[in-house]
Amino acid sequence: MSGTAVITGVETRDQDAVDAPWNVVVHNDPVNLMSYVTMVFQRVMGFPRDKATKHMLEVHHKGRSLVWSGERERAESIVEQLHGYLLLATIEQAEL
Repeated sequence: MSGTAVITGVETRDQDAVDAPWNVVVHNDPVNLMSYVTMVFQRVMGFPRDKATKHMLEVHHKGRSLVWSGERERAESIVEQLHGYLLLATIEQAEL
């Protein structure tokens, strides 16, 4: 079979990095009130009050909370929205 290509199924590390989920992490800061952070989680993340409060307390007590995980473009959009409310948020690649 001359001229037949063989596909090995080997993916590059770059492709794995693109496909891996990305986490949106909100970090504690000394400026924002807990009630304000809860309200932002409700508005931006669409969390019900109980879930927003749970994440706010996690930020307050542990210094950070993972509030979303998924594709990178959406993670960047969420971080941008959280920054618009002056929350300290970052994205980080989820571990595989």
